[in-house]
Amino acid sequence: MAFEATKKEWSELYTFFRLLADGKVSLGTPQAKINEEKCWPIAMIQREEHDGTRRYFIEKENIRIEGEKVNTVLPREDFATVAGLILDAVKSSADNNVPSPEGVEEFLDAASIFDLEAQTEDRTDFSIAFWSPEAPLTGFNVRSRLSAMNPLLDGGRTANLKLEQTGVKFATPTVNKINALPESPNEVAERMMLIERLGGVLKYADVADRVFRCNLLMIDLHFPRVLAEMVRIMHLDGVTRVNELTEQMKTMNPLKIKEELITKHHFYEYKMKQFLMALALGMRPAKIFNGTDSAVEGILLVNGNGEILCYHKSEKQVFEDFLYQNTRFEKGSVDKDKYGFLERENGVYYFKLNAKIGLIKR
Repeated sequence: MAFEATKKEWSELYTFFRLLADGKVSLGTPQAKINEEKCWPIAMIQREEHDGTRRYFIEKENIRIEGEKVNTVLPREDFATVAGLILDAVKSSADNNVPSPEGVEEFLDAASIFDLEAQTEDRTDFSIAFWSPEAPLTGFNVRSRLSAMNPLLDGGRTANLKLEQTGVKFATPTVNKINALPESPNEVAERMMLIERLGGVLKYADVADRVFRCNLLMIDLHFPRVLAEMVRIMHLDGVTRVNELTEQMKTMNPLKIKEELITKHHFYEYKMKQFLMALALGMRPAKIFNGTDSAVEGILLVNGNGEILCYHKSEKQVFEDFLYQNTRFEKGSVDKDKYGFLERENGVYYFKLNAKIGLIKR
């Protein structure tokens, strides 16, 4: 019986095989289209397995695989065939778990591939040597619009932002009434609106986690306030796209900065792009960020047709614009991430919001 894997696992493997078969990758545009004029040749891809490192050298007709206990040569066209089988299976399946297409399992054995998702500690999926096998390796994340995608900023409790509840002092039964509003897709917005109706005011106070607070301050000393305002508007108005929310920040101007800074210097766009780029290259809520890039240097995006687009930090403006135009705020689990309720700390009530950002699916 064929084994099953998730669409995300198959997508990573598809990307790997497709690049080996093509021996090149097209750069993407800010609009997530292929840039017909920019293509980088691939000489070698390095991938981690549970039993060590494998290097896949691209030759004219073949792929030469080298590892500690592996030395194999396979035809390049076989990688193209298997990539096509995987793509067809992923696109035609309504379920997230997709059975292995016929012949794929045998090919994986021949290519000494046992882990569908690479085994790395540095969050790269694999590393590429462009132009020459001796070139420095570039680490990439694979993101596929054919499957669920890991968020750029994973919500989690460490990504919570605290709003202080001021205005009217609520009695305990009122707090319980607010927190007892039933579960629904808009329960966070409904609680915020009820607080407002009862005379309460929610104003930005702090970042719940000390490390995440410092990471956000690295972008700008006032950036946490901007982020909290964007998440608030996302819940209340249903606007999720990062670029649209940033436009709203320009109008609302939560930092009360000069008009010239907003219109001529594009302050809010600039800060948001900096933040998205930091996330794409390794910033995480609970890990100290000091401005140094991680092993991840770029994103390989698989679009709905199976085309692969490359975004790399050396093409900074394109990468930033792509992230700015193709990301959105998402709602994490209220119970799991512990936000969306009035909670008392040292005699003061706070309402937490959760920051989660991912790539849009289309």
